[in-house]
Amino acid sequence: MGRVIVDVTLKSEILDPQGQAVLRALQSQGLKQVADVRQGKTFEITFEGAINKEVLDQVEALASEVLSNPVIENFVIRSYEKES
Repeated sequence: MGRVIVDVTLKSEILDPQGQAVLRALQSQGLKQVADVRQGKTFEITFEGAINKEVLDQVEALASEVLSNPVIENFVIRSYEKES
């Protein structure tokens, strides 16, 4: 079995009201040095069998077509690992 992690974030030009709310909350708690917060989402996908190029290609298609909205979001396949 293996696991792939996909991070989805808003594109930099897209306003992030949730991130701004978190920023204000952090600053109100005394963390004045925090300059910006952007929210996102992480998907951990576990597969039976080996993680190979074919699986990674399928994950990339899944990320671009299902897990993210390509108009407003970017995604990164952050890591993959073989589980024991």
